[in-house]
This record gives sequence, structure tokens and C-alpha cells, in this order.
Amino acid sequence: MDFDLNEEQKTWKKIVHDFVEKELRPKAREVDETEEFNWEAVRKAGPVGLLGLNIPEEYGGSNVDAISNAIAMEELGWGCGSTALAFTAHNSLGCAPVSQFGSEELKKKWLPVVVSGKNKLGSLALTEPGTGSDLQGGVTTRAVKDGDEWVINGAKMWNTNAGIAEYIVTLVRTDPQGGSKSLSMILVPTDSKGLTIHPAEKKMGLRGSPTHAVTYEDVRVPLGNLIGPEGRGLHQTLAILDSGRLSIGAIAIGLARGAMELAIQYAKERKAFGQSISEFQAIQFKIANMEMEIDLARTYIYKAAWLKDQKRPYSREAAIAKLYATEMAERVCYDAIQIHGGYGYSREYHVERMYRDARLMTIGEGTSEIQRLVIARQVLAG
Repeated sequence: MDFDLNEEQKTWKKIVHDFVEKELRPKAREVDETEEFNWEAVRKAGPVGLLGLNIPEEYGGSNVDAISNAIAMEELGWGCGSTALAFTAHNSLGCAPVSQFGSEELKKKWLPVVVSGKNKLGSLALTEPGTGSDLQGGVTTRAVKDGDEWVINGAKMWNTNAGIAEYIVTLVRTDPQGGSKSLSMILVPTDSKGLTIHPAEKKMGLRGSPTHAVTYEDVRVPLGNLIGPEGRGLHQTLAILDSGRLSIGAIAIGLARGAMELAIQYAKERKAFGQSISEFQAIQFKIANMEMEIDLARTYIYKAAWLKDQKRPYSREAAIAKLYATEMAERVCYDAIQIHGGYGYSREYHVERMYRDARLMTIGEGTSEIQRLVIARQVLAG
């Protein structure tokens, strides 16, 4: 359903859908089985505008509005969860800090490189082995000034795209005294001496999207690689995460939509007790719930995206949208497997992969528990 999308957004949706249908969806199973990133899709995605969604045109980006970004992410999720996650990590996490807060020098040097599709992507490193959601107090990766350079030491975990990135925007502690102004973001090229990107993690799902541990041992980068003012890293991170949550929610909707389509197709084809199982009330109730929940999730994602486009506060709405969409996707994928019966548990059927892919969505970009905290605190604050 297109709701009140304008003509430009409708055209964009068709462009992205056609691209995904041709370049991502046919290769989704192979990407999952081989755990190999779909570089061919990246090479073709640059000219389409999918690698510069949040980047101004003067740096090579497409700079689409927030609703169009959600449209793209839903279509990508519909096609391949792994590739969708890599694309959103690139756009919402790797490129957005540079585009929104970086100096003109950093923008001109790095953004055209990563949006072209000819090179590697962008990445963001926040989480540490012992940190989890405690960014303000738990970040121990340090950056100290030495002449005209930053010297960085520490370790990061669960870093999406690190192994396929040109650079990693890294959240570091620049003030050992602590506090909300003790963190900063620094751009670290992946060919920097002392930077080690460890082998990709073996994951339950999203196996074609590489996730790595990264260590920094006396990594030196120019002082000019600081993104925005020193001490603004936490504030920048929170702003980036709000936007990223809309993308993760939209990917979850795409996964759910794909699972529902397959469930409907299977239900119409499968015969039991002399009739199509789509005629059974139990199956119809599941399909009705899928349709209802997907529509509700999309509507709220669009609401939060609209607020962002209007430059109005949307942190609460982003948390609600992400929370509902990601938990909804798990329910829909679960029921899609139930409709398939034993076949749904087989790797020969796509719903099994979609279920595994959907599971991360309630964890990445802030767990469901963190989203509930964000919502509750804003409600209680009045």
C-alpha cells in the first residue's frame, strides 16, 4: 500500500524494487549459504543512489528524504536481509556521521569514494567487548593527541562492514575524566597501521553481512580526522542511532513482507483434507494478523520518518517504530514457518532464512529493552 506517497517517492520505490528483484533476491540464499558478501550488487547500487541515501549530491549522494530512505530499506530487506543490513550500516552508520558532522575536508575526501560503488563501504564502531548498551560509561577505547595526530588504543565488537570498509568511524574516549562530553568520533582508514580487523563472526543469521571484532594498537590518524567538535561523540551517536532505528525497522518490515508473500503462496498451493490450506480458518487468521501488523509497522515508520523530514523531534517515535517493527517481523516470520509446517524448517525454503535474519533486528541499533527504556523515560518526563 502506498499511503500518501508523492509521485517521486512512488517512482523511487519502483526503481529500488526492480533493482532488488533483479540483483538481491535471486542471490539471497547463496549469500546466506556461502557467507560471502554480494559485491556485485554494490557495484550496481552506486549509480542507482543506494549507497548515498543520506549524502548531499555535491559529494555524489542521492540525499533522499527519510520516507524514501525507509522505502529503500524495506525493499532491500524484502530482497536479502544480509545485503540490506550491510547497506544500512554503510548509509546510516558509516556515512551519516561524516555527512552530518564531518569537516568539509573529510566530506570531500571520503564520501565520494564510498558512494560510487567502485570501492569499499563505510562503517561505524561503537560497541566494545564489555560495554553493550552502556556507551557513556563503558567505552574504554582511548584517543590521545600526539603532535598533529590522534593515537588510538582499544577494541570494538560487532562491527558491521569492518571487513568491507574504506574507513571505520570510531567512538573513542578523548577525556579520561569521563562524563557526557568525554567521547568523540574519529575517522580511521582501514589501511591504518596497528588496526586489526579480525575474521568475520559466525552468526545465526544475516550470514552474508560481515561482522567483525576490531582492535586498535597505537593507531595514528591526523587530528583532522576528528568528526565534529571534540567531546560531542555521545550526542552524535544518539542522533545517528535515532535515524538508524528507522532503517532497521524498515528492513524488518521487508523481511516480514517477504515471509508473508511466501506463506500465502504456499498456503494456496498446499492441499490437505481435500482442499487448499488457505481455506482453513487457522491459516486465514495468521495471514490476517500478518497483514495487519505489517501495515501498522510501516505506518509508524513513515510517521517517524515524516517527523524527521520536518526537522521535528522523533526520538520517541523512532524507538516505538523500531521496537514494534522488529518484534512484529519475528512474529510474522514465525507464523510463516508454521504455515509451511515441516517444510518451513528446511533450508530449501526461504522462510527459514528470513526467520534467522529477523532475529537480529530486535538487538541491533539498540535492543528491544533499550527501546522500551527510551520510550518510558520520555513518557515519564512528560
